[in-house]
Amino acid sequence: MTDAVARLTPLGVMVLALLSEGDMHPYEMIRLMHLRRDDRLVTITNGTVYHTVARLERSGLVAEVGVDREGNRPERTTYTVTDAGAAAVVEWVRRELPRVDRPAEFRVALAEVHNLERAEALELLRARRAALADMRRSLIDGRRHALAEGVPEQYLIELGREGALVEAEVAWMDATLPRIEHPELAWGPHEAPSERYLAQRKAARQ
Repeated sequence: MTDAVARLTPLGVMVLALLSEGDMHPYEMIRLMHLRRDDRLVTITNGTVYHTVARLERSGLVAEVGVDREGNRPERTTYTVTDAGAAAVVEWVRRELPRVDRPAEFRVALAEVHNLERAEALELLRARRAALADMRRSLIDGRRHALAEGVPEQYLIELGREGALVEAEVAWMDATLPRIEHPELAWGPHEAPSERYLAQRKAARQ
C-alpha cells in the first residue's frame, strides 16, 4: 500500500472517483455529491471539499487544468485526476471492500466499487460474504454459549442486534451479487452514461 493511499480519507476517495468521470471544479463536485446523496457517507461542505482537493493536489493525485470565470461569479479552478490518483482509488477500494471491521470505509468502497473491473469486484465481495458468514456463525455460537453459561439475556441484546445486521447483509449480498454479475447492469466508466445523468452533470456545472 502506498503512502498516498494510506493517507486517503473517504472524502478524498470520492473526490478522486468523481474526477475519474471527468474534469471538474470543486463546486461541481459538491453539487454532484449532494445530488447522489453522498452526504449520507461523508461530511460534505465547501470547506471540507476545498481542503480535500488542496491536499490531493499537494500529494500529486489531482492537478489543476484551468481557471474559469462567468459573469460576476468567483473564479473556479478545474481539476483533473492524475494517473496516481486514479490508481489510488482502485487500490483503496480494493483494500476496503472485503473488510468487515471498518463499516464506514466499506460503505464508501461499495459506493465506488464500479471503479474496479466487474470480475474483481465480484471476487472481493464474495470474500466479504464469506467473512460475514464466519462472523454470523461466531455471533450465534457466542450468544448460545453465553446463555448456556447463565448470562442473563438482558446483557446480550446488543449481540443479538449485531447478529441481525450481519444476517441482513448476508441476505443483501446473496441478492446483489447475481445482479452485479449480470451483463445487463452497466458497469465502469466505459459504459455510456444515460442522457438524464449527462443532464445532471450539466446542471451541476452551472
